[in-house]
Amino acid sequence: MKKPTWLRKRLFLSKESEETERMIAELELHTVCSSALCPNRSECFGRKRATFMILGNVCTRRCAFCGVSKGTPWPPDAGEPERIAAALNRLKIEYAVITSVTRDDLPDRGSAAFAATISAVKKAGPETKVEVLTPDFGGERRFVADVIKEGPLVFNHNLETVSRLYPTVRPQAGYQRSLGVLRAAKEAGAAFTKSGLMLGLGEEKEEVIEALCDLKAAGCDIVTLGQYLRPTRANIPVARFVSPDEFEEFRMEALEAGFKACASGPFVRSSYFAEDLFGSIKPADKKFTAGWPSAII
Repeated sequence: MKKPTWLRKRLFLSKESEETERMIAELELHTVCSSALCPNRSECFGRKRATFMILGNVCTRRCAFCGVSKGTPWPPDAGEPERIAAALNRLKIEYAVITSVTRDDLPDRGSAAFAATISAVKKAGPETKVEVLTPDFGGERRFVADVIKEGPLVFNHNLETVSRLYPTVRPQAGYQRSLGVLRAAKEAGAAFTKSGLMLGLGEEKEEVIEALCDLKAAGCDIVTLGQYLRPTRANIPVARFVSPDEFEEFRMEALEAGFKACASGPFVRSSYFAEDLFGSIKPADKKFTAGWPSAII
C-alpha cells in the first residue's frame, strides 16, 4: 500500500544521531529503535534519546508485526545493567525507557534482568526516572512484582492489538494475559501503568474502544495509539492507514474514559517522547504509592 502524505517523514541525519549510534555500539548495547526498525529512530538519536533493549536482540516469540529478530537468544549478559546506566549518564538522560525482547527460555522470563537494570540505573543516577516496557513474563504475577519492587516510575506492557486479532498478530501471547499483567503491576504497587495499541491491522473502531475500556478496567493510567507500519516483507501487511483525525478521535475517547494521559497519532510509539507524555499528566492526577516523593512531579 502506498503511504499517505501524513506518513511521509524525512530522516534526521545529524552529528548527534551518529554520536548516539556510535556510543551504543561502543557499549555493546541494543535499542528497540534499531532492532525493531522504528521510523522515529533517527529523530530520537538526534535528540540523544534511545529506548534500550536488554537481554539481547533475539526474541523467542514470533509476533507477526515485530521486526526484531527471532530465534534462540544468547544467555543474559551480567554486565549489561551497568553499561545501560553508563549510557544514560553519557547521554544525560533523566527519564529512561528500558524494554526487552521476550525471553520465554529463561526460568524467570527476564524479570531479574529488569530488576537489576532498574537498580543499576538508580544507583548511578538516583534522580533518574525509569519507565520499563516489559513482555508478559508468561503471565506470572510474581515476576511482575519482582520488577515493581525496584520502583520503576512507569510500568508499561503493551496490549498491541484488539482481542479478535490476537491469534493472527500475537499467537504466542494472550489478550487476557496482557490485561492481567497490568492488573498485577497495579496490585504490586506500580506508581503508574501504561499500555499501547497499534492501529491499521484490521481492527474496527468499536474494537479499539472496547480495548481502551478493558485497559482502563485493568487500572491502566497512560495509553498510546500509533499506526502499524510493516517493518519487513516477512511481517503482516498493513490493512489500512488510519487518518490523523481518527487518531485524534481515539485520543479524546481515551481521555473521556479516564486515562491520565494519551498520545495518539500516526508516528506515536510506546516510548516516543515518553517523558513529555508523562509530564502532561495533571499534578492532581499524579497519585503516588508509598515511598514516592512528590518531588518527582
